[in-house]
Amino acid sequence: MLKYVDYDIVFQEIPDEVTLAINLSNCPYCCVGCHSPHLREDIGEELSEAALSDLISKYENAITCVCFMGGDATPEGLCKLAAFVRKKWNGAIKIAWYSGNNTLYNKEFTRFFNYIKLGEFIQTLGGLNKNTTNQRLYRINNDTMEDITPLMQR
Repeated sequence: MLKYVDYDIVFQEIPDEVTLAINLSNCPYCCVGCHSPHLREDIGEELSEAALSDLISKYENAITCVCFMGGDATPEGLCKLAAFVRKKWNGAIKIAWYSGNNTLYNKEFTRFFNYIKLGEFIQTLGGLNKNTTNQRLYRINNDTMEDITPLMQR
């Protein structure tokens, strides 16, 4: 089951998007220097379709994107929620996934998202805003993953 801990409206996670970033718990990774180590725990409220719909409905006139921050413990459940958003909002709201995994182990996941960030956080390399980062941000175009990480480093 996917659980969310909190959320915020952000402007820097996805280039040129006003994003509802939803922090999900049960992160299976233990990245050194993680800014949110509490998200490793099984905490928060269930992120059901109804809960997600309520969150998006509150902000749908202000946002252009929803970003799931995590969800690696239950990627199939995350894809179901992404499909729900795409269908209910008829593609009007873009969908992103910030994964801590270094690779996308199932290429089929690309069909659910407009953006996918991959890569564990390595403190010495920095996040997406550093040109030394190991993390990559991809825009999904017709099943092609276009690396747009440099856009985060302007």
